[in-house]
Parts: sequence; structure tokens; C-alpha cells
Amino acid sequence: MAFIIPIIGILLVGIGFLAVFLMRSLLLPRQIPAIAELLKNGRVQAAEKAVRAMIAKNPRHAGAHYYLGLIYIAEGKGELALMEMKAVNQISQFGPEVPEIEFRSKIASLYNRFNQAEEALKEYLMLMQLQPNEAEHLYMAGKLFLDRGRSDNAMGYLRKAIEVNPRHAGAHFELGMLLYRDKKPMEAKTEISQAIKYDGDNSEAYYYLGKLQKEANEFTAALLSFEKAVRNPEFKSKALVERGACYMSLSDLDRAIPELERAVKSAKDESSNEALYGRYFLAMCYEKQREIDRAIEQWEKIYSRKTSFRDVAEKLSQYQEFRTDDKMKDYITCDKESFLLICSSILTSAMSLIVRDSSEIPNGVDIIAVEADNQKWLGTKKLPVLYRFLRSPDVIDEATVRGLLDNSKKLGVVKATVFTSSGFTRTASEFAENRPLELFTKDHLQELLNKADFFNRKRK
Repeated sequence: MAFIIPIIGILLVGIGFLAVFLMRSLLLPRQIPAIAELLKNGRVQAAEKAVRAMIAKNPRHAGAHYYLGLIYIAEGKGELALMEMKAVNQISQFGPEVPEIEFRSKIASLYNRFNQAEEALKEYLMLMQLQPNEAEHLYMAGKLFLDRGRSDNAMGYLRKAIEVNPRHAGAHFELGMLLYRDKKPMEAKTEISQAIKYDGDNSEAYYYLGKLQKEANEFTAALLSFEKAVRNPEFKSKALVERGACYMSLSDLDRAIPELERAVKSAKDESSNEALYGRYFLAMCYEKQREIDRAIEQWEKIYSRKTSFRDVAEKLSQYQEFRTDDKMKDYITCDKESFLLICSSILTSAMSLIVRDSSEIPNGVDIIAVEADNQKWLGTKKLPVLYRFLRSPDVIDEATVRGLLDNSKKLGVVKATVFTSSGFTRTASEFAENRPLELFTKDHLQELLNKADFFNRKRK
């Protein structure tokens, strides 16, 4: 009888362990819905405590690892969440506790977030097998192929995404950007317009639609698109630069300047492209308005950041005399009336000619003059010459000098001369050779300005 008591004790202990095992088996599956409910109600700490207890009892419990990953996502701990999702992937037990489609969407997003594009792409390809008619998976695969420089694959997936869901704004936009980079503006414009149609808050889409419209010389439409892009701080400075450029193309400098000034002011980095281009275009506007001091100020700021930026070094060299030569400064910046007086003074006092007629032209003046009486033998006919004075900041091209020669022939003038504060292109100089046409650059103009009595009268 004595030996029965220990046996009964052993049996009771065994029954106790069996009961605990059965209770675990019965209760553990029911804990996952409870944890899901805790997480849903925002009780993250309580959910984390429960799920950790489950993992301590069963380290390979896929549902527990999955929900711990969801908890980490809720807490903003992405790297820890990815570790848990990887553990779930290794266990590979999917079902009600770990819905495979939901899981793969989560882990793909985490891979993508931490720049593990290859792993993310694998997940999206698996998702496509599970849900072949889900446009989002096709779209994400297309984006990942784009990031890897495989544009052909990307285009195929993006077009398929649009085929599955024609209202998928993201797929339209990425396809539009791909076409934009491939120099297919019409197709790109169509896709980006569709992206905006289904997502009116996409500032980047408005920005690139504006660029496409601007390139097509649709400046009014482009201005509206850039205006909408300006609302996003990320695109504000770039969009303002583009708006300024549109107004410049429309020759509306009074509207271009405020846009470019706003662009420069809103640029967060003085060395950024938008800051440099904003200042460069602003300097162009000031130069065209003959506010050379302000233009030089912008060029100097650009030069201090990037010495090789476009033709800034050349511009600073071109206007080097501007600061020390007041006469050249007056020639470039004075009003139209004074400009005509300066040019007439050059002809009369520096060249001993008689002015017969004059007319204003863009950025300059045309004057017809003849030699004075004491320069010709008595009775010799005085032949008129057309003198063109230019103060354009641009180098004078062949078309300009060719037009001048044609104009002189229409006026019955056999010879023409051009004076400019800038210079001439090589083709313009070659055209003038062996023709009744003389070209004089800034150096010769400076010599004549020093001889003009206009400035002597001014000092008196």
C-alpha cells in the first residue's frame, strides 16, 4: 500500500503537466486575436507584453513574431520590425494568424524603406502570383525596376498596372516620368496629366507637367502648373525659378523679377541648382533692364558658390570696366534720350560727322551721318553711312549684321557700321569681311566715348 502513494503522486504531477500543455494548446491560438484587439485599441505596451510572453514559451510562433513586428511598426521602430518579419519568413507558417498577402506587403514595404530593393522586388513578384490583378504590386515592381535602371521592365509593369487599374495615379506618374526621361514629351504629358486627374495633390506631377508645357512654349498653361507646384515646400523654389523663366520667355521682365527673387529667397541651400539658376536668371533680367550693378551682384554671389557656373566668369570679366569706366556705364544704363545724345556726340565730336537722321531700335539706335564739309574736296558728293549703336548684353550674331546691311540698302546707304558694348560672333565677323560693313567692339567704343564732348558738357 505504501508504494501506491508515490505512484499516485507521479500520476498527479503528470496529469498537471498534461493539463498545462493542453491549456497552452487551447489558449495560445486564442491569444492572437486578443493581441490584435489590444493593438487595434492602441494598447501597444499591453500587446507587446503578451506577445513577448508567447515568444518566450514558443520561439517559433510565427503569429507572435508577426504581431511583434506590427507592434514595432506602430512604435516607429522599422529596423526591429524588419527583423521580426524576417523571422516570420524563415518560419513560413501562413494562415489566419499570419495572412500571407498582408505579411508580404508589410515586409516588402520595410525592405523598400531600408533600400533593400532586391529583396523588396522578390516580395512584390510573389505578391503578383498571389494577387495577379492587384495594380499596386505591379506598380511597386515597376518602381523598383526603375530604381535599378531597367526601364524596359519598369515600363512593362507600369503599363500592366494601368491596364489593371486605369485610375492608378502613381503608375501614370512613374510611366510619365519614364517617358519624360526618354525624350517622349507628348506621351509623357498625357501620362502625367492622367496622374493629376486621379491625384490632384501631386505637386511633383504639376512641376513636371509645367516643364513639359514650358518646353512646348505653352507658357500660360505652364505658369498655372508651376503655381500649383509652388504650394509644396519641396518644389517651391524650383517652381518659382520656372515661373520666372516663363515670364522671361514672354518678355515680361516686370513679372519675372519678383518670381525669381522669391525663388532665391526660398532656396534652402545657396549652392543648390535652384538658387544658382534663380540668381542667374535674375541677373539676366537686371542686365536686360540695364541695371548692371544689380546684375553684377547676382553674378558675384553665383561665382562665390560655383566659379564654373555657365558664363558667369565671362560676364564678370565683360563688365569689369563698368565699375571704373563711368562713360561706358552711362552708355549702357542711361535712358533713351541720353543714349541718343551720347551716340550723336560720338559721331559729331569724336568722328567729325554730321547727323542727318536717327531712329530707335531694340537695345540701340540707328543714325545716318555724313562727313563734314572740311573732310571732302569741294564739290565731292557726301555719301551717307548708317551707324548702329547697340548696348545689348548679348553677343551680336550674323543675323543681326546681315539685317543691318539689308536695311542700309533699302535706305539707299552704301555703307554701315556697328558699335556694340559686347562683341560679335565668329560668323558675324566672317560675314562682314569683304562687304561694306564695319564692326567695332567695346574697346573701340571706349576710345570714342573718351573723345565725345557729351561727357565734357555733362561735367560743366
